[in-house]
Amino acid sequence: MSDIASEIKRRRTFAIISHPDAGKTTLTEKFLLYGGAINLAGSVKGKATARHAVSDWMEIEKERGISVTSSVLQFEYDGYCINILDTPGHQDFSEDTYRTLMAADSAVMVIDASKGVEAQTRKLFKVCVMRHIPIFTFINKMDRDAMDTFDLLDDIEKELGIATCPVNWPIGSGKGFKGVYDRNKQCVICYSDTEKGTKEGIATEIPVSDEALLRSTIGDEAADKLFEELELLDGAGAEFDLDVVQKGDLTPVCFGSALTNFGVEIFLKHFLNMATDPLPRIAEGKEINPLDEDFSAFVFKIQANMNKAHRDRVAFIRICSGRYDAQAEVRHVQGNKVMRLSQPQQIMADERKILSEAYAGDIIGVFDPGIFSIGDTLCAPKKNFKYEGIPTFAPEHFARVRQLDTMKRKQFVKGIEQIAQEGAIQIFQEFNTGLEEIIVGVVGILQFDVLKYRLENEYNVEIKLENLPYEHIRWIENHQDFDVAKLQGTSDMKKVKDMKGNPLLLFINAWSVGMTVDRNKGLILTEFSKN
Repeated sequence: MSDIASEIKRRRTFAIISHPDAGKTTLTEKFLLYGGAINLAGSVKGKATARHAVSDWMEIEKERGISVTSSVLQFEYDGYCINILDTPGHQDFSEDTYRTLMAADSAVMVIDASKGVEAQTRKLFKVCVMRHIPIFTFINKMDRDAMDTFDLLDDIEKELGIATCPVNWPIGSGKGFKGVYDRNKQCVICYSDTEKGTKEGIATEIPVSDEALLRSTIGDEAADKLFEELELLDGAGAEFDLDVVQKGDLTPVCFGSALTNFGVEIFLKHFLNMATDPLPRIAEGKEINPLDEDFSAFVFKIQANMNKAHRDRVAFIRICSGRYDAQAEVRHVQGNKVMRLSQPQQIMADERKILSEAYAGDIIGVFDPGIFSIGDTLCAPKKNFKYEGIPTFAPEHFARVRQLDTMKRKQFVKGIEQIAQEGAIQIFQEFNTGLEEIIVGVVGILQFDVLKYRLENEYNVEIKLENLPYEHIRWIENHQDFDVAKLQGTSDMKKVKDMKGNPLLLFINAWSVGMTVDRNKGLILTEFSKN
């Protein structure tokens, strides 16, 4: 096997998804501890003086204790090179998560043992199913009182429509949590509340065949319940089948506590054994093999002002095939330009390391002078193809934005356009009027707070947001066939245009969409932008 092929084969690139507060960021940090990427885990919430989670770097994230943007973290563990895409759990930032899942080969789903499947997990899971991404489940917070284990598995199967296969089985929960039974090794790994910010202590393993030792360690009641549940489990649980897992139709399940650091390394080892190396991606109907020697990649995220001192923009790129060489030129397909990527770097939250090379499966950040857009393709200079685009989701909340100081128009327009290029907000203007007013559309209402915060802190511009009643937006697919100014609409309809000049319609009521189509013969309205 060539050096390039062996480097690609050892890559594992996955996204971590969960409902807010299921413990996703804590789990990410514990992974980093095992990889030696950090020496002390932070605390996501807590006093202003406490350490913050390594993956939460934006100031507003530190203040609120939630992840607003996706972070990219890379570390080495046990011969593997692991790229973690940590995503926002809060539904108002779900669009960022959808884009991140496009760059992942598998997903780790974190579920709170006391709550089961929650609303946001459902939504994110649907995206994984749509893309047939393999899903690995970590049921967290076993150190607290949990739902019945069979009910938890049943909940995953019913709510998400995916079969479950427990890799290990919990013994009790909360104060009565004794550890987990490893089904493969047929032994009980005893629970110990290790120091929270350090690596796992030495685990005590008791073979289930040594019943006397097991009973004296975990107690008769816990042992009786375990034997009873194992009998039921052998009759009820789905058989483990790696092919079915890798097709995304069966999820292996592990139990543990990220906070007390129990079961995290066990899960990580199982995950690395089962997860796939980098998967092919589709470009113009053809599969591009990751082991192809020619470099290719796509942009899945753009982030402005990651370093306030430099006022920079970073484009995050998923390498899909071959090896990236920092000295070599690449083709930016959409810009039809051959160029050298500037300042290629591996990003660890807000810390950076300049790279000379990277391989298929890796996520790298490059300096963006304002030429890249989400979904752009990069490839070897002699090649010329485009990867499948990343969909733009229709915003559901709209507001008119005004800057308070009219002298700062330049900073205001620059700021709002740069934030829009990241894909977190969409901006529109009045259609065919002289008004320069800007209307902002967002998927989740918290994005308005982030916009306000970032304009003030990064661009020194104060704004006033005036909420608008519109809830539905439609692009006009065949706008060349119509004089949009003369379209027959409804009284609750507003005509706007996006930053590319495409006309759009905003509606307050859902029924107005159909009525407008009926009134304009041949009009085609869509929920997604095709550009």
